[in-house]
Amino acid sequence: MERKRSDLLRRITARPDVFGGKPIIRDMRISVEFILGLLAQGVTPEDILDDYPDLEPDDIRACTAYAHAVIARETLSAVTVVEL
Repeated sequence: MERKRSDLLRRITARPDVFGGKPIIRDMRISVEFILGLLAQGVTPEDILDDYPDLEPDDIRACTAYAHAVIARETLSAVTVVEL
């Protein structure tokens, strides 16, 4: 289970030049915050994937894994942070 979560978190990146360093998915310009907001509004993962065809199911799972890790105060060492 821990390995799977770590694999998912590797999909999350943060770059100071994109959205002020907020976590994004696979270095794309789609933020974790945006996806979590859609899910909180009741948008289904399937609808998100239909609207954003570059996303993959594991990207959605990565967002929820990231939120869980933050709330649980777990390590985010698998998240890639790009320094400029």
